[in-house]
Amino acid sequence: MEPIRFAFGVHDHQPVGNFDHVIEQHVREAYRPFLERLAERGFVPITLHVSGPLLEWLEAHDRPFLDFVGRLAADGKIELLLSGYDEPILASLPRADRVEQVVRMREELRRLFGPGTVAEGLWLTERVWEPDLAADLAEAGVRYCLVDDRHFLVSAIAKERLHAPWWTEADGRKLALFPIDERLRYLVPFKPPAQVLGYLEHLRAAGHRLAVLADDGEKYGGWPGTRAWVYERGWLTEFLDVMLGAVGRGEVRLVTFSGALAEVTSGGLAYVPAVSYREMEKWALPPEAVARLEGLEREMGEHRLAGPDAGLVRGAHWRNFLVRYPESNRMHKKMLALSALHRARARLPGAPDLAAARRAIGRAQCNDAYWHGVFGGLYLPHLRSAIWQNLALAERLLRSGELLAADVVDVDYDGHDEIWVHSSAVAAVIAPARGGAVEEYTRFASLTNYANVLTRRHEAYHDEKLQPHQHAGELPHETPPYDADDRALFVDRVLVGDLTREAYTAGRYAPLRSWARAPMRYRIETSAGALDVVLEGEGLQKRIHIAADGQLAVSYRWEGAGLPGDARFAPEISLAAALDLGTEPPAELWHFPIETVAKSERGLERTVQGESFTPLWPLAAGEGRVTLSLPQSPGAQ
Repeated sequence: MEPIRFAFGVHDHQPVGNFDHVIEQHVREAYRPFLERLAERGFVPITLHVSGPLLEWLEAHDRPFLDFVGRLAADGKIELLLSGYDEPILASLPRADRVEQVVRMREELRRLFGPGTVAEGLWLTERVWEPDLAADLAEAGVRYCLVDDRHFLVSAIAKERLHAPWWTEADGRKLALFPIDERLRYLVPFKPPAQVLGYLEHLRAAGHRLAVLADDGEKYGGWPGTRAWVYERGWLTEFLDVMLGAVGRGEVRLVTFSGALAEVTSGGLAYVPAVSYREMEKWALPPEAVARLEGLEREMGEHRLAGPDAGLVRGAHWRNFLVRYPESNRMHKKMLALSALHRARARLPGAPDLAAARRAIGRAQCNDAYWHGVFGGLYLPHLRSAIWQNLALAERLLRSGELLAADVVDVDYDGHDEIWVHSSAVAAVIAPARGGAVEEYTRFASLTNYANVLTRRHEAYHDEKLQPHQHAGELPHETPPYDADDRALFVDRVLVGDLTREAYTAGRYAPLRSWARAPMRYRIETSAGALDVVLEGEGLQKRIHIAADGQLAVSYRWEGAGLPGDARFAPEISLAAALDLGTEPPAELWHFPIETVAKSERGLERTVQGESFTPLWPLAAGEGRVTLSLPQSPGAQ
């Protein structure tokens, strides 16, 4: 028998906005030692993807490692992969932006490693596929793309047929697809190397000519426990011994994906639906649906789940994160709006150079902060902040010299109009359908969206009553608090007089009245150097005043008819960063950190997402005003 071709791929990535020390640790403990060991032992050729944000970090902080990658590529020992440069979910972008992201990646690889650098395959971020991607990737010069075998299994293509490249098309443009073998993803590096070779031998004996593995480089020293397993306990040494022994015996031959595409007969034509990997589809579901899906999987049993029926049991597509998490959707739709604004401005005669705005929009397309599962960075404030910083930078550049203005537009695509206030100093989004809550408040001077606070939500893993580190008989973990309403600035309620601060902080209360989901009538008033949005609803008038320098003030008038005399009017303001808060007349002020409990590869983690501030006025006062100002610098008068 001829040797089975083994296409071995590694995907090294870091998101926009990650901490330098985290990236440095991954380079030191995973990316560098793994690639160096493979090169030293001659486990080549392999295929490598390095994401754009990581390339930028390496160029600034570790040029020797970048040069090492370049030498391996020049010597034909690695094949470099394309992707969207800033590692976006390509399916979530406008089609022109998809092409632009991939073309930029090719240009940057040539700049870093030489004009002759060839890259014709693509690492598909999070393997999120939509059928029209084929045309856009082909337009960007991509010949092949890596997806999961699950992408074919959901179309009822038998697993035995997936050890070959396949072809698809959209709009008459052709693209090859390589199905990544899920079993290999779970074998490497978590099982003994003999099992890996045994599986390759099984494929070879069955007449298959190709085995495909491509997965995260963080598996090789970056994930918890993997450094000890891969290096200190000898997994990698044994893996290389076993694999190179099989290569020497003529049982296995390492190939690049381009080589495999040239040598292995096509599996045929396939039209892959909108799909991602199994775990991602489950994470995209709401918690109650996760429970139903897991119940269905238990009913099916391991045997059926290991067979062809598994591909027919599915969760939701990646875009459902934009529905589950309005915070993600607001980032995404702001990115879409600014991308469209940039393209419109760039077409104007005599338009200034807007390249810096374009780069900021590209960085704001980085995927990690837009979703959540065991991986994904939505629950990490520094990653969301990086997205908003880049959006703020882009909008500041695009609106240079503009005066205050307001657009009435459905910013978040939910069927309800918002009021987008903007100038060269500030951007704010006010939601009349949510009682006039301020969903975005970005000051361009600080490149900060002060409304970038994550709501405390129920997640499926909060229902896992017994954690792995607990023993039978111990108390289950405490259920974290949840918010009844999505967080924003100025979410208005009337609270009972005897409500305690502790109960309010824990979300254990029912308001006497709430405008959090109440539609409001509105009008927009402009004056010299300022803009007011006046909102009116049942029992409440709310005037949002935005000054030319971006300062925000909200004035209230409320009615208390039919409510208890000791009740209190209480607008909640959730802030992602410090602002000075003033009240007229003086009000009692409740304040607490907004803490979430989220699951990562390290387990359950508590994270402070922002701070809640709630001024409380006696209902009898009838009116009040809150002013938000940038903090004065030390020593300022």
